[in-house]
Amino acid sequence: MTSQEICWMSATDMAAKIAARELSPVEATASLIERIEAVDPTINSYVTVVAEQALAKAREAEDAVMRGEELGPLHGVPMAIKDTNYTMGVRTTMGSKLMEDFVPNEDSINVARLKKAGIVILGKTSTPEFAGKGVTENLVSGITRNPWDMRKTVGGSSGGSCAAVAAGMAPIATASDAGGSIRIPASCCGVFGIKPQFGRVPNYPVFHLWEYLLHEGAVSRTVEDAALMMDVIAGQHWGDRYSIPAQPDSFRKALHRDVRGLKIAWSPDLGFGTVSREVREICEAAAKMFFDMGAEVEEVDVEFFKGLADDFSTCFSVELAAMLSLFGPMEDIGDKLHPIIRERADRVQDMKAIDYLRATFARRDLAANVSRFLLDYDFLVTPTIGIPAWPIGLPKVYVEEVDGKPVGGADWIFTFPFNMTGHPAANVPVGWTRDGLPVGLQIVGRSADEAMVFRASAALERANPWIGRRPALAPPENAMS
Repeated sequence: MTSQEICWMSATDMAAKIAARELSPVEATASLIERIEAVDPTINSYVTVVAEQALAKAREAEDAVMRGEELGPLHGVPMAIKDTNYTMGVRTTMGSKLMEDFVPNEDSINVARLKKAGIVILGKTSTPEFAGKGVTENLVSGITRNPWDMRKTVGGSSGGSCAAVAAGMAPIATASDAGGSIRIPASCCGVFGIKPQFGRVPNYPVFHLWEYLLHEGAVSRTVEDAALMMDVIAGQHWGDRYSIPAQPDSFRKALHRDVRGLKIAWSPDLGFGTVSREVREICEAAAKMFFDMGAEVEEVDVEFFKGLADDFSTCFSVELAAMLSLFGPMEDIGDKLHPIIRERADRVQDMKAIDYLRATFARRDLAANVSRFLLDYDFLVTPTIGIPAWPIGLPKVYVEEVDGKPVGGADWIFTFPFNMTGHPAANVPVGWTRDGLPVGLQIVGRSADEAMVFRASAALERANPWIGRRPALAPPENAMS
């Protein structure tokens, strides 16, 4: 087995081969470290690589295999951890100069559970400052570039995790999502990413950030790998009062059921957004695949998402500003913040509490409206975002027009409503543009029904497999400008 073959192996296959003594954890880890050293200087997906620690852990994992010990479901599998997750003894910067040298003395719950399952940590992946915007760049480690086109963004905020998985530098990675931070970069990078039901994966210990919006999830190249990872990290924990129990059945069991007889709602724009013609065509064709597989697909008109962007911005920015205040007055810390993060915090400094509470009331109403709507459908599908990956270095970070039509910052983003409601949602790669950029379809399930999201995602993966398509990684002309 070549090093190249190992780097593109799924986590599920890797764990099986390690357990069967057909693959050494040391060989797997060494292959991925070699891949990181060769590829990541251009992509910049990792903030911190712990090569020596990873190899030492891999040797321990190999010894356990040879002794015939009982193995965890991810025993010996190397993976990446987003730099917002606490990792005991390993620097956790949150993408911020304010925490550039922070080394936690404990693990986040998802990391602790992954360690118990046997994983080997390769390193920490890049995120924008405090995961606070939808492109992955920060003042600590710089810009993360898209493996499919180095001139394009990876999205954010789990852009480092998605880029590492897309480029064969990790089979799976942790990721988190407060407004689309798993699904947006997964769409940009052509990987699978799931934001589970709010509270399904405990969020503890954690810096005080987006307590009511943040979902911990998974990024992978296959649906099965994400299901395997979710089986490990899901479940209630005393440290998170919003956490909910794991489902009684493994998420992997849902992967083998087809979609025949299901009723699916298809919305090309959620009633408020703008979608490029090419993205709409690709996503519409993907929605039709469900019909071809025996499901009923109905295009729907929805009105209850209109005007939500302002309420989301209020909730998001207030929680960001409150967190930053823990570091001190803005006049003392402002020069250490990315200008966009400072601007988002500054805009709500004089906001009244009553305005914030009104936004939370709108969130409550929206959650009820979505749940009522989904009583008539098994799941909802939409484009994840209305455009493919956009250029790095735009003056306002995001594009200002789609197919020649002026757009606002969130007019083409269809992820944030489901952070407001808490419903499970995933990005599934469904095609590539004429320029070779990935396009993702968002699948939204009923409340607490990640199993249906996995079931639908796996069906689409079987009908339209993407695993064989890999980025060339050749930097285009002027990519580094």
